[in-house]
Amino acid sequence: MEITFSLSEIKAVASKLINHFSEKTILFYGDMGVGKTTIIKELARELGVTDTLSSPTFSIVNEYQAKDNLLFHFDCYRLGSEQEALDIGIEDYLNAGHFTFIEWPQNIGSLLSTIKCNKVELKLNANGTRTAILVPDG
Repeated sequence: MEITFSLSEIKAVASKLINHFSEKTILFYGDMGVGKTTIIKELARELGVTDTLSSPTFSIVNEYQAKDNLLFHFDCYRLGSEQEALDIGIEDYLNAGHFTFIEWPQNIGSLLSTIKCNKVELKLNANGTRTAILVPDG
């Protein structure tokens, strides 16, 4: 599925995406500043998270209570190695059965190779809109 949108349409885009997720682990790809955290904030609201979300750039992972589940939000940008992810217990998070949203998953690629997940690729278009491409069971 591919959706082109402006930031004013992000709530509708999040609602559409969440209805097409087939897995609870979602990998978010895209350049710096494309809006990965912004879309994750809306997706979290759709899941019933009422806390204010912030990027876990420095903490690596933030945990939120959703309506009927937990949401783990990872930002792997600062990880220097997959071992660092293992040191914070990422395998426990991935196997917990809760929603897990991961920014910069390419930094821990082999740790995700056996995990069923969806991918969301975000691109910034020349006219300022964004395109989200959902790849199921990636």
